[in-house]
Parts: sequence; structure tokens; C-alpha cells
Amino acid sequence: MNKRIIVTGGAGFIGSALCRYLIESQNVELLNIDKLTYAANLDSLKTIDNNERYQFLHADITDADAMRRAIADFDPDAIIHLAAESHVDRSISGAGEFIQTNIIGTFNLLEAARHFWDGLIGERKAAFRFLHVSTDEVYGSLSDTGLFKETTAYDPSSPYSASKAASDHLVIAWYRTYGFPALISNCSNNYGPFQFPEKLIPLVILNALEGRDLPVYGDGKNLRDWLFVDDHVRALWTILTKGRVGEKYNVGGRNELTNLDVVHRICDLVDKNSEKTIESRSLIKFVADRPGHDQRYAIDATKLETELGWRAQETFETGLEKTVLWYLSREDWWYKLRKDVYDGGRLGLLKTTNSVDVQSK
Repeated sequence: MNKRIIVTGGAGFIGSALCRYLIESQNVELLNIDKLTYAANLDSLKTIDNNERYQFLHADITDADAMRRAIADFDPDAIIHLAAESHVDRSISGAGEFIQTNIIGTFNLLEAARHFWDGLIGERKAAFRFLHVSTDEVYGSLSDTGLFKETTAYDPSSPYSASKAASDHLVIAWYRTYGFPALISNCSNNYGPFQFPEKLIPLVILNALEGRDLPVYGDGKNLRDWLFVDDHVRALWTILTKGRVGEKYNVGGRNELTNLDVVHRICDLVDKNSEKTIESRSLIKFVADRPGHDQRYAIDATKLETELGWRAQETFETGLEKTVLWYLSREDWWYKLRKDVYDGGRLGLLKTTNSVDVQSK
């Protein structure tokens, strides 16, 4: 009998990659629940949307009744919860949606799943799992040394990371209080095909291709650990099927680079693989830093690697080249997003009462 999986947020970047992986590489029955906000794109699921093992439900996780009905009707063996507002810049200028979706939505989903799990018996109850997908940003900012471990204290800096930290705490509390069989993953910065072009890597690729400014926050020295999205979804499946209930697992690519270094590498790949004549590096423009911009993130994925046997298959060099080539060849996917949804302009600027941009601390 096929395992029955619910994925929330499966029309988003990571969620759609997970849905494609589950249908194409695992023998599962899948229900994708998504609200279809600005960052969701059903075109990312065209390769699987006619598969008989795939279903889609347009619903909002903040709708408690809808979540209870969906879970009861589909009768899942596991839930992988990715639905979230995820862009830091948008959280700075509009935190309310992040509180509603990331905290209230997670609460609703936990309660609906717990009610369903309480009604299971025997082996099905023992085997049920709830995987909550989170971020390394809940840990705050690192100094020049050290790595985020599963035991690192939470210290979120943005409304986005604070809302994800709150949702993590809810999941842990549901495990400790009710014995609910939950797990948490915390990942580093994802990149790859089908990523909404407000994020750094696709934004720089498309702006470079169009000869537009390439904005770099502050001095560009903020450090991030980069994780290719296909490596991430394999990690999620590994955690779901092999992880220990009540545990957290950090997922990272061991690819730590400054934002400026990432931009330079994108510029060189775009110039090498396109017919544009303007040198992309000449388009780099340093702009006022993001408010509360964390200096450094770096994941220690040792627990996941040693206990569960997962390894990232892509280096940053191989993953970035695949990503750049995909965007260069898939104008059919991104053009209408740039035209109708997000034009590449800056997000997350704050205004004081005197309408002066607020600089980061």
C-alpha cells in the first residue's frame, strides 16, 4: 500500500520541488494543499499535475475547519508542513501576514493533525509523522566562527524569523505535551530552478540578463550557507522516514559564501552563457542595508549526515550553474511573474515619520 502524504505549501519553491520528488521518485499518494499566494505557481507542478497519485487542494492553513476536513478526507500517513510566508524583506514592511500564516496557520494544522492522529489505532498511529519545515534564521546571527547546531539557542532578528521560531516552539510543545509524533528541520538558504524571483539568486540572474542594477545590501559581506533545493527535498524525505520523533535536524549544504561572492559568480555565469554585451559585474550597486540584517548563517548538518546518512549531492558550483542555465532557458516560466507579480524592485524599506529610510543596526 502506498504511503499517503499531505504537503502544505506545495505550490511554492521548495514545496513544488518536494511534490515533484515525491511523485517522480517515491511511490506515494500525495495531496498538495496551497493557498496560492503571490509566490505560489502551479506551473511549477505541470510535470506531475496529471499523475493519478497527485491531488491539489486550494485552501488556507489559517482556515481550521478546512484543515480538519482535508486531513480527515485524505487520511494521511504523514504531513510535511512547508506552507509559510518566507521573504524577510516582505516581513519587515508587512508582518501581519507572517504572524497569521506562520503561527496561527501552524497552530491550526497541528490541532487538526493531532485530532486525526488521536483517532488512529495500532500500527497506523505508531507510524504517523508530522514534519515541520523551518529555517536556520530562527537561530539569529553567528559571529565569525562556529556553526548552528540543533542545540543552538533561538535568537530571531526579523518578523519572519520570529514567526518561524514561534511555530517551531509550537511543534515542540505539541510533541512534549501531547506526545504528538512531530519532527523539525531547519535549513539554510535554498536556491535552484522554479524559485520566485524576489530572492537573491534568481533576482540577480534576471536583472543581469536584462541589464538592470544588481542590488547588494550593505557591503555585501553577509555570509550565508547555500543549499540546492533538490538536496533539501531529499533531506526532508530522509528525515520523515528515518528521523526520530521529537528531534530537530539541521539541513545545510556546507557552502558558505558572502552575498557579494554569490553575485560575482552569477554575473560570470550569465555573461558566459548568454549573448548580452554589458558586463554583469558593472551593474552591481551597493544599497542601504536591510534592517536587522543578520551577518552570518552557517549550518552544522553533522547530525543529519551521521545519524540518517544524508549527504548533499550538489556543490555550490554545480548547483549554481544548473540554476543559471535553467533561468536562461525558462523565460516561459518567469516572464509573466516579472511582468505581473514582482518587477524586481526593492522590498522591505521602512519609513520613519519623516519619510527617511531606516538603516540597519
